[in-house]
Amino acid sequence: MNAKSIIFVVNTLTHGGAEIQVSRLAIGMRRRGWRVSVVAMVQPRALEDQLRAADVEVACLGMRPGVPNPVAILRLSRFIRARSPRVVHSHILHANLLSRVSRLTARMPVLVCTAHSLKEGSRLHELGYRYTDRWADLTTNVSQAAVDRYVAEGLAPAHRIRFVPNGVDLRQFHHDGADRDRLRRELGVEGKFVWLAVARLEASKDYPNLLRAFSRAVSAKPAADPVLLLVGRGKLEATLRHLTETLGLSDRVRFMGVRDDVPSLMSAADAQVLSSSVEGMPLVLQEASATGLPVVATDVGGNNEVILDKISGLIVPPNNSHALAEAMQQMMAMTPQQRTEMGRAGRNHVQSQYDIEGVLDRWENIYEELLAAKLPAA
Repeated sequence: MNAKSIIFVVNTLTHGGAEIQVSRLAIGMRRRGWRVSVVAMVQPRALEDQLRAADVEVACLGMRPGVPNPVAILRLSRFIRARSPRVVHSHILHANLLSRVSRLTARMPVLVCTAHSLKEGSRLHELGYRYTDRWADLTTNVSQAAVDRYVAEGLAPAHRIRFVPNGVDLRQFHHDGADRDRLRRELGVEGKFVWLAVARLEASKDYPNLLRAFSRAVSAKPAADPVLLLVGRGKLEATLRHLTETLGLSDRVRFMGVRDDVPSLMSAADAQVLSSSVEGMPLVLQEASATGLPVVATDVGGNNEVILDKISGLIVPPNNSHALAEAMQQMMAMTPQQRTEMGRAGRNHVQSQYDIEGVLDRWENIYEELLAAKLPAA
């Protein structure tokens, strides 16, 4: 058994925030000398090349999306037995449940399960969390608000769940004036106020709320000339395009698809906006703040842990396009210096609380603590 070996288990690999965080943890642990494998339940759709380039093993259990397959338990157990890791660290609901059940047939000195949202699934799924809790050594969640809810709902006892935040690489996300000028020219948004929204086009992100709020903000005829860049794809794209046309925003809202230059887009933007109705701790807020962007975000999950209201951004109630529109208008009415000061406060906060190296330190300390408690009795 390798003294520093770990297997990360995840539903799949995509450009989603949780999956990006798993990739960062895997690459970071490999850089620190761990032997690292990442096992996806469903065929990866992104991040695989970056992981392999960092000497991280990537494997797939061959499951089909939305189709339960008990054979996956045997496949994961066989994979774990062949590598004998010290730590198995699963992420997101289905991977967490699968890893817990697989522990019945595969030896795992330490199993850590990380949830990435205030609410990850249905009530039945949450009952699954409750009744399989005994098979994990520790459950974590990415925001304190989510940890508090899990304890209140009986999904994990207080002494067996902890808050461990997502981490962001401050070297990757920082303001770049040259990138800003170049990209604004390429996009034809020179002289405009650029709002940026980066998220999957899914129900939890509540983009109808954002589009209606943006429509209200535009109708108020602000001195700024606003445009909204939507970065991401998802099931609701056609619906959101239709709503954009209905609201008369086709000349101001751009659907950008999936982009591999998000750090540059953040440098090019004037403010970030997140309209979610459900969240854990969004990486995009950490990344925007690291770039020095002021942010308008809804008060869900850990958003108000990342964004300090009236200091690094503005926090508004969820599902309220009136409040969101007012905050967007307020942000556009600020002077560039006021927004710069907000952005500077946001970067300082992220640097002190969410720098990826500090988060990796926390994880290594947790692994070592749990191993020290378990291995003498193994």
